Amino acid sequence: MSAIAFPEPDAGILARRESIIAGLSRLVPPQALITSDDERRPYETDALTAYRRMPLAVVLPSTTQEVAAVLRYCLEQGVPVVPRGSGTSLAGGAIPQEDAVVIGVSKMNRILEIDYANRIARVEAGVTNLAVTGAVSAEGFFYAPDPSSQLACSIGGNIGMNSGGAHCLKYGVTTNNVLGVTMVMLDGSIVEVGGGHLDSPGYDLLGLINGSEGQLGIVTEATVRILRAAEGARPVLFGFPTSEQAGAAVAAIIGAGIIPVAMEFMDKPAIEICEAFAKAGYPMDVEALLIIEVEGSDAEMDAQLARIVAIAREHGVKTVKESQSAMESAAIWKGRKSAFGATGRIADYICMDGTIPTGQLPYVLKRMDEIVKAYGLRVANVFHAGDGNLHPLILYNCNDPVEAQKAEDAGMDILKLCVEVGGCLTGEHGVGIEKRDLMTFQFTETDLAQQMRVRAVFDAGWLLNPAKVFPLEGRVAA
Repeated sequence: MSAIAFPEPDAGILARRESIIAGLSRLVPPQALITSDDERRPYETDALTAYRRMPLAVVLPSTTQEVAAVLRYCLEQGVPVVPRGSGTSLAGGAIPQEDAVVIGVSKMNRILEIDYANRIARVEAGVTNLAVTGAVSAEGFFYAPDPSSQLACSIGGNIGMNSGGAHCLKYGVTTNNVLGVTMVMLDGSIVEVGGGHLDSPGYDLLGLINGSEGQLGIVTEATVRILRAAEGARPVLFGFPTSEQAGAAVAAIIGAGIIPVAMEFMDKPAIEICEAFAKAGYPMDVEALLIIEVEGSDAEMDAQLARIVAIAREHGVKTVKESQSAMESAAIWKGRKSAFGATGRIADYICMDGTIPTGQLPYVLKRMDEIVKAYGLRVANVFHAGDGNLHPLILYNCNDPVEAQKAEDAGMDILKLCVEVGGCLTGEHGVGIEKRDLMTFQFTETDLAQQMRVRAVFDAGWLLNPAKVFPLEGRVAA
């Protein structure tokens, strides 16, 4: 399948491959440079596995200084660079091209400092998301962003894609939880942006870096917020007769000013898939399920749940089931966090990522089902309902090129629907290659040109992750 175009590789760079590798070998230890076909193959794709390109070489630095040396050399040689965290991008953000060097941060995996008094941690970019919470949980703290891939995904990748997770409804996404970064520019210069404080003087460059998809520089260290864990937390299962009723309940809860710590949605296919995998105790006689988690003292949780249950009953809720133990709570979240992997056991799928106003949920859920059925395919919906971040899983047979194209087309129609109702193309997966050619659907030519001018200030020659985010036609230089 090759519906999404890649730039033609530079024949001159390909012809100089051996000399480029020789130059790289002088900058990093032998174990940090990957050049053989077999060893490069794991880096030819990411979690968007329908597309793959074998990179020119892969470098796995261990220090910020090594990253700086490699970037400086690649700029001198005119070689494109593709930054890579853990390769969990579902939008193709880390897929390389044949004339590009992949710079991965997986070896930069140290937690450098934990400051409980100021509630911050300084970590290298290759540290996994869950490892941050693991390092501070014994003292009653946690790191709030929690993507479903949190066991594997890296902080550097989270910053690149501005990742979220189930608890972002209350605590925000990556940009709300990162206070500072160390970033290496394309010319090898090392800059510090932000730091161990809530606000910093000057332009908000940190806001620009979060979600920049590796096109401005390579983040090697980050200072993140750690938060004190709540006194208690309680997930509750709400089963509804229809998806539209569940969507209306979500809109009503948010409209009433209630902000649970998490509010997750599953439709009937997703419920069946996740329950078969995790045995989480989900109700099987409903068409839609909300996992709503509240936190605080017992009195606080009881009061908030009473308001939520009352609203749910107004929208025809069929089942209300509170978790009765830590083990039961863990099972409920295991089912939700395992949704993508569990779905992969029964079918190939494309996981989309778009965001809509919560008030549009009932309409959009109905239209998504109609769109996918019109292509003769099936969809399983599991997403962050509280902030309107949709993740429809479009099921298809990857060995059937016709079905594969239908799945991509259905996904593009769903993303267009998100924009049409006042939403946007992505909530947390980023643009990558997947949504690159839809950018003109969301933004005007003037909007895109201005974004590209900002990008080109950092990288006038478009060497950093060049195939991503912006349409290949009409790119502007600094």
